Parts: sequence; structure tokens; C-alpha cells
Amino acid sequence: MQGSVRRRPFPAAAPGSPPPAGPLYPGRHSTVKAEDTFKTSPFHLDLWFYFTLQNWVLDFGRPIAMIILPLEWFPLNKPSAGDYFHMAYNIITPFLLLKLIERSPKTLPRSMVYVSIITFVMGASIHLVGDSVNHRLIFSGYQHHLSVRENPIIRNLKPETLIDSFELLYYYDEYLGHSMWYIPFFLILFIYFTGCFTPVAEQSRMPLAALLLVGPSSLYYWYLVTEGQIFILYIFTFFAMMALVMHQRRKGLVLDSNGLFLFYSFIITLLLIALWVGWLWNDKILRKKYPGVIYIPEPWAFYTLHMNNLHAAK
Repeated sequence: MQGSVRRRPFPAAAPGSPPPAGPLYPGRHSTVKAEDTFKTSPFHLDLWFYFTLQNWVLDFGRPIAMIILPLEWFPLNKPSAGDYFHMAYNIITPFLLLKLIERSPKTLPRSMVYVSIITFVMGASIHLVGDSVNHRLIFSGYQHHLSVRENPIIRNLKPETLIDSFELLYYYDEYLGHSMWYIPFFLILFIYFTGCFTPVAEQSRMPLAALLLVGPSSLYYWYLVTEGQIFILYIFTFFAMMALVMHQRRKGLVLDSNGLFLFYSFIITLLLIALWVGWLWNDKILRKKYPGVIYIPEPWAFYTLHMNNLHAAK
């Protein structure tokens, strides 16, 4: 037909040659995810070591540094040594979490990771302010084992609306700050945990370095759960890990060394929490502050109640 254009047929591909790119060859743009290749990462000794070390020094150690160091160095109307520890924690921890996600052999949801990191930084920063004031109130006689309104230095404030302001500060510290800090923290750990599976049974073992770190790591998580009052968040995360392990086992997959490190850390943490609760089960004063079915006292409440003489001497 006159005016028509004759189309040249595609040349036949040579035997053994790769298919040309294009929508007719979806294999070139495969939708197979990276997790289907089941790559296995070696144990991240450097990241887990730095992670555990900075947790102990910058998080657990900040209130201790505030109490031990002389007040002349950090006046009560200025940031304390613990506040600077907290600032460093708010920078280093999200960086290490991002590096941990980068080393996952599985393609993880980046948008969820980024939103979680942003929320984590915001929540930890809110907690920085509230925790700074609440901990420095110890020097004025504030007792953490009592509620805000039951504290002698608070209930005598005039006008009484000032008490509402301190309760707002406590809310930002213990509730809003903790929620925005710990929920994304455990979410990121769980997201990373989903990529810690391998079909090779020989790779499901922990090296000596992991065995040495699992104790300090578990002890820190015990402090995090008890002091942060986040047992429900922790136990739901642990149950989700257990469900995922059983689900993947049906598919012939087992945890690699990094997954085992996280999983065993959470198991030992649960045992430590049980021992802590059993030890303080009959403490009537702490029972009054932590009523209800879930009774998990805070370590700092125990400190101000039973070790107040040491603090008074300081």
C-alpha cells in the first residue's frame, strides 16, 4: 500500500546472548527483591561494639556523671555533664542505626527508616530538656519514687498552677519524649531484624565477640525498658521477633549471627526484668507509685528511695 511504512523485524538474538533491554523483556527489570538472594552479612562487631559502648556511656552514664561531677563545674542553671552526654547520644545513635540499616543484606523500606530516625531525634531531644530539669531537681530534694504532686518540694509551690507546669514537664519527659524516642528505636531494630535470615544452617552461629557483647547489651536493654517504662513496647517487639523466627523457619530460613545477637539480647533482657520485678515485688512504697497489673519499678526511683543516704552525703 502506497505511503505505508514497512517495519523491519528485530534481528534474532544469537544463541547464549543476553536479551535486549525493554518492556518486552521483564527479566532485565526484574521485580525480585534483594532479600530473595539471601545474602548473609558477617557479624558487625564494630557497629555492635560502638552501639553498646555509647549506650552505656552516653545514656546510662549521663545521670551518674551529673551526680558525681562537682556542682561548681556545672551550675544548676546551666546544662549539666549529663545533658552534653544526651546531646552526643542524640547524634551518634541515629548515625549508628542508619549504618546498621545500610549493612542489611535485605532491601528495607527506606521511607519508614527515615521517618523513624526523624521521629527518634525529635523524641530524644524533647526528653533531653525534660530529663535535664527532672534529674537536677534531685539536688533540691525531689524524690523520683513519688508522683509530682506528692513531692514535698512541689506540693508547697504557690501559685498552685506551677504544679501543673511541673506535671506538663513530667509528661514531656516520661510519656511524649519516651514514646517518640523508643517506638522508632525498636521499630528500626525490628526492621533490621527482618533481614537477618539465611538458608545456610552453618551461618546460624554467634562468634566469640558476639557472645562477649550479648551480656552488656542485654543489661542495657534491661535499663532501657525499666527506666523508660516501655515494657509493653519491648514485649510486643519481642513477640514479633519470635513470630517472625517461627514463620521463617517454616520456609527453611534461620537467623544469622547478627539476628541471633539481637534475639538472644532480648531473651536475656526478659530474664533480667523478671529478676528485677521479683526482687522488688514486696516493696510497698514502689508498689504505690507503680500500681496496676504491670509492676516494673524504675532504677532511679529505687535509687532515690533506698540509696538516698548516699546521695545526701554527696
